[in-house]
Amino acid sequence: MKNIQIFKELHQNSEPLLLGNVWNPQSAKVYEKLGYKALATSSSAVANSLGYEDGENMSFDEYLYIIERILKSVSIPLTVDLEGGYGKTSDEIAANISKLAEIGVVGINIEDSVITNETRMIVDKEVFFEKLKLIISKLKEAKVEIFFNLRTDVFLLGLENPVEETLQRVKLFEEAGVDGIFAPCITSEDDIEVIVNSTKLPVNVMCMSELPDFKTLQNLGVKRISSGNFLNGYIYRNLEGKSREIIKEQSFLPIFES
Repeated sequence: MKNIQIFKELHQNSEPLLLGNVWNPQSAKVYEKLGYKALATSSSAVANSLGYEDGENMSFDEYLYIIERILKSVSIPLTVDLEGGYGKTSDEIAANISKLAEIGVVGINIEDSVITNETRMIVDKEVFFEKLKLIISKLKEAKVEIFFNLRTDVFLLGLENPVEETLQRVKLFEEAGVDGIFAPCITSEDDIEVIVNSTKLPVNVMCMSELPDFKTLQNLGVKRISSGNFLNGYIYRNLEGKSREIIKEQSFLPIFES
């Protein structure tokens, strides 16, 4: 069975798909060793590892190189956080997605917000819907097989009436033909339940301190769980802490302490 088929089926199990969010081959190998069924890039973590801020500041070619290296290091499915698509037009975005599918990527996230002058703003849902339809239409014409996960940033941006706004967007995204819905920063059990029950598409949530445990999420009907860039940040905070201890003690012993 091809990885794309495996990946799609992983969204149909009663137990949610727990994704390992990666930024290089080394992190990808760790997750595969631990028995994770699939991986996802964190665009933020990849960008930071290359010296950029998140928000499509790295070039698509730079990102593509890292993605290729990850794919060659593991055998499990990899989906890619493509932010806004790394293109200004639907043609450019569809072309980028096609390139990813050609090298073996099984899925992508596209988000309905943009960063302008370092500020993230939601895109008008009707405008975004029309653009989304064009992208998906072009992918179908080119017979590109990929899991299209739509990230809606209503909760992430703290918009008013987030549940109602998300429901309106989900309805449009379903009509456009996406394969899944991703609502980062949603944490309330009641809100999650409403969103899950509003759609037949698998719903993806993301690591937050207030997020319910995995069993609760399973009971709510969540099908996919991401960790975003949080583990990347955790690792580098610990690197900073250990490095500070080395300087303080003038010794490498802190590295070897349990």
